[in-house]
Amino acid sequence: MTITPMQQSLISHFGEMGSRWGLNRTLGQMYAVIVLTENPLNADQISEALLISRSNVSMGLKELKSWNLIKLQHIPGDRKEYFSAPKDIWEIARTLIIERRKRELDPTLTSFRDALLQEPANESDIYTQRRVQEMHDLMEMVTIWSIELQNMSSDKVSTLLKLGSGISKIIDAKEKFLKK
Repeated sequence: MTITPMQQSLISHFGEMGSRWGLNRTLGQMYAVIVLTENPLNADQISEALLISRSNVSMGLKELKSWNLIKLQHIPGDRKEYFSAPKDIWEIARTLIIERRKRELDPTLTSFRDALLQEPANESDIYTQRRVQEMHDLMEMVTIWSIELQNMSSDKVSTLLKLGSGISKIIDAKEKFLKK
């Protein structure tokens, strides 16, 4: 498999960004190769493209599968497993939102709920619970929002995001109207 200079630049960038996305550098690069390649790839092709060991690729593929970011495919007449990313970029974004929510928000919400169920021992605990309640409520809204997004079609999500600052203007107009 041949990597073009454009692809190589993007693969390097995905690698750098991997840790910021909750993945490691190699995983970011592997995902870039899979996303930026039209046809499904097998582990040997990914290993060759990135010049990394086959065992490292196998571990990375398991991790990408656990994130639900790649799909396993079989090609008739070939015993190897092939991997591809969803063609719909919005599906990838929704998957990342869902997986990050499961790994980050859900455990934090559980911790917050546990803290809110405790009996405060003093004024410090009362203050702490008020702050935790605020964070809990915010994260709960984000969770509800992310569930709504995951259930929307790609077209609806795109339309929603394109509204951008228009939503702010609508809210401002509503508040102005209600004050009259």
